[in-house]
Amino acid sequence: MKNLRENIEALCITSTSTIRDALSLINREALGFALLLDPVSGLFSGLVTDGDLRRALLNGFGLEHSVQVAANTSPVTVGENVPYEEIVHKFSEKIRIIPIISSSGKVTDVAILDRKLRIPVAEPTMGETELMYVSDCILTGWVSSAGKYVELFEKKFASFCETKHAVSVSNGTAALHLALVALGIGPGDEVIIPSLTFISTANAVRYVGADPVFVDSEKETWNMDPEGVRQALTPRTKAIIPVHIYGHPVDMDPIMRIASEKGIFVIEDAAEAHGALYKGRKVGSIGHMGTFSFYGNKIITTGEGGMIVTNSAEIDEKLRLYRDHGMSKTKRYWHEVLGFNYRLTNIQAALGLAQLEKIEEIIEHKREMASLYRSLLKDIPGLCFSPEMEWAKCVYWMYCLIVDPEVFGMSRNQLADALREKGVDTRPFFPPVHRQPIYNTDQTLPVCEDLSASGINLPSSNSLKSEEVEQICRLIKEISGGN
Repeated sequence: MKNLRENIEALCITSTSTIRDALSLINREALGFALLLDPVSGLFSGLVTDGDLRRALLNGFGLEHSVQVAANTSPVTVGENVPYEEIVHKFSEKIRIIPIISSSGKVTDVAILDRKLRIPVAEPTMGETELMYVSDCILTGWVSSAGKYVELFEKKFASFCETKHAVSVSNGTAALHLALVALGIGPGDEVIIPSLTFISTANAVRYVGADPVFVDSEKETWNMDPEGVRQALTPRTKAIIPVHIYGHPVDMDPIMRIASEKGIFVIEDAAEAHGALYKGRKVGSIGHMGTFSFYGNKIITTGEGGMIVTNSAEIDEKLRLYRDHGMSKTKRYWHEVLGFNYRLTNIQAALGLAQLEKIEEIIEHKREMASLYRSLLKDIPGLCFSPEMEWAKCVYWMYCLIVDPEVFGMSRNQLADALREKGVDTRPFFPPVHRQPIYNTDQTLPVCEDLSASGINLPSSNSLKSEEVEQICRLIKEISGGN
């Protein structure tokens, strides 16, 4: 439980303020609520949370409406002399903020149940701009796939990736599928992919009737091994999908040389690597296409959503055709090819545009937290850390550890269990796709199998605070010291 006696004035606005005023305060103070005071007496009159404001906007109220339309005017409160134990018992899943009121009716303190009972692996960060853009869609009625934010988001994302074109889609898997469709890849073709990836990379290949061919990872980068790619080539190979795993770029030069020699396509799966750099170039801009995901745990989010970037005008035109049911640009409701309904909504694009406007800040924060993790954990035997090669700028979508059980004293799973008991969520590395039941080949790919068995993702939210990283590292040290 936190108390905020010294910061009360900064948390207060008058009950005649607007929703915009409340959002501004909440964004500035980052506590998720604002206290309302009577404008004449200065006495406490209610409170409003960020959730209350979101619901008001979704119900059609605008930013200039009175905050009273969203306020809780009868919240649970306590007096100044109420014992700590009694306050604690008033908290629940729904009651996490309890104003402490003097006998004269003024707020003297606020008791807050810690915002995170658990530290999650990932969660998005939303602010006033996101709410403003989304509410604009709602207030103007442009909520489906038509609207100004779709085009704005595409143009600004293309600029961010340093490509000529960007085509928004409904999710990251749809981006991979559409990219393969646009290249004409289908039954009888092979597409080389790393086995250490989320399963959607392989599934998209199967969606078009082609066969995924799995290759091992490099020990240094955890990414697709270029030598493995060369060995996997056959006359049926039509494309390579390198995956920039956990935010670190693939070594793209050898991949592109192989592709050029053999006349095959390269689709970069950059779902986890928005803004990462390979030898100074943005990932996604190096191959024939790059695909991105905007799922809720990604570096920026639209809730669900994705993007395909390319420098080819011809590919861009095909992507747009297939994205929208294969409908002719010149003759409405006329379909000469089999297309898909993979459009992004204007609301999602509005959210994405707001997120994109702060992506550099997000990436810098992730890099700072990664540096802090490394510095605090570097002296613990049996741990290896997320890599960053000298030619790369990693964006650390997830900060990762490789756990050597013989040296560390316990397995990756045991560490995860111990952290979970102490309120810290983690994730294991992706299982190798070649071992998944629906693919299950007889291959042995030792590097990715070892990484998958010993790798763990630590909390890596955009909103992660340095004190939370310090807490996590302190717990890991305590856990390791007990073995």
